Amino acid sequence: MSINSKKMSAENRSQLVAEMRKEEQQRQSGYREQALKLFPHVCARCGREFEGQKIRELTVHHVDHNHDNNPPSGSNWALLCIYCHDHEHTRGVQEDREDDNPDDRQKQDSLSHSPFAALGKQLKQKP
Repeated sequence: MSINSKKMSAENRSQLVAEMRKEEQQRQSGYREQALKLFPHVCARCGREFEGQKIRELTVHHVDHNHDNNPPSGSNWALLCIYCHDHEHTRGVQEDREDDNPDDRQKQDSLSHSPFAALGKQLKQKP
């Protein structure tokens, strides 16, 4: 393979990545704008209110984690601040680390997480 074909391949790759990023941004801006019109500018998890420049910290969380499921009613969306949104997507990872037996894990809605729910059980266990 010649140097020119490698360079062309890299150029094609960067163009493809740029197009994909642009499409993703357009898709996100569409449902984000809809969600901001439908819902009050309040984080659905912590209750923090957003206005003015701070609205950029408010994100759209897909309840079923399917970013292509964007009903016009907004039934698959929840507005979350950037911190709560990050927590929602790392919550399962933390639970997997803490639980030895996944069958014992309780299923709960993603927006009803209580960080101290198992604290009593942890404190009762003796080392």
